[in-house]
Amino acid sequence: MIDHAHDLASVRDATERLLTAVGKLDNASVTHPSRLPGWSRGHVLAHLARNADALVNVLEGRPMYVSGEARDTDIERDAPRALDVQLADLRESAARFQESGAAPADWSRTVELRNGVTDSASRVPFRRWVEVELHHVDLGIGYELEDLPAEFTEREIGFLADRFAGHPDVPATRVTDGTRAWSTGRKPGGQGPEVTVTGPPADLLGWLAGRRDGSALTSAGGPLPALPPL
Repeated sequence: MIDHAHDLASVRDATERLLTAVGKLDNASVTHPSRLPGWSRGHVLAHLARNADALVNVLEGRPMYVSGEARDTDIERDAPRALDVQLADLRESAARFQESGAAPADWSRTVELRNGVTDSASRVPFRRWVEVELHHVDLGIGYELEDLPAEFTEREIGFLADRFAGHPDVPATRVTDGTRAWSTGRKPGGQGPEVTVTGPPADLLGWLAGRRDGSALTSAGGPLPALPPL
């Protein structure tokens, strides 16, 4: 059972960590490249603010974005802003998300995200938590995958393993940190042997999320699977 109230509190805590860290930057450093190809840190911050508003739209029954083009245009428009403007936008959009999440609602209802993807409303706070945590890492300002809360890392590994489950281009794969294990890719017994990928939780998450190349992982039963883009 997903505890959306717990996840909303986790989003709030993660956002505060992000705001504190970003508040130590200066205008010049916001223009520096992030770890995401083609995006500056300003692009990442702009995306985070607009994503908060987009998820408010989802919770309130509106389309997440007017269009993919409008989403990209808004990020490009907002990326060059000064640090104080970025911070104010992040705070205000985060507050709007928390306000929407606190409103009485049927959290078991199905909502629509981008590209026709649907999910339970109760999972929307966790999706926002993912955005805040991973993009904090993407800023490249000292917050690493190893710094993520253990609960978040475990849940996101499971979430991404589920996302690739049944994918025809991913071999049957067992992902494990030596204590816990998740299954992803094609079902075992199908084409090719099952691959077992082992490593520390942060490296497993980095590989599944496209943030690390998997070189710190070991793969038994076959080469490390190549994962499709998220």
